[in-house]
Amino acid sequence: QVQLVESGGGSVQPGGSLTLSCAASGFTLEYYTIGWFRQVPGKEREAVSCISSVEGSAWYADSVTDRFTIATNNSKNVVYLNASDLKPDDTAGYICATDFRAWLTCWAKDFRYWGQGAQVTVSS
Repeated sequence: QVQLVESGGGSVQPGGSLTLSCAASGFTLEYYTIGWFRQVPGKEREAVSCISSVEGSAWYADSVTDRFTIATNNSKNVVYLNASDLKPDDTAGYICATDFRAWLTCWAKDFRYWGQGAQVTVSS
């Protein structure tokens, strides 16, 4: 019943921008914590950004702060990750996740529901 579907991935040149979307169904995302994570084969899953609309707070990894922005559109039940000044090291599969709680954390172990992922490739 709970479902998260990512879209907006693709290939972009270094310095470019894109926006990832995560459409939620089966729950109203504005009341719960939402996170974006990324994973490269052979490496551990990395937290990118998490948000709690109830707390009105968000968290960003040091590697993406000032370049990425997380935002929600509550009327559409969608969360976005706006990524700019993309670097080759940003290449990864990006996955959104949620957990039925309002407190902001960004540990992968705290999230029970995960999307299928969207690939972002940054290369020249």
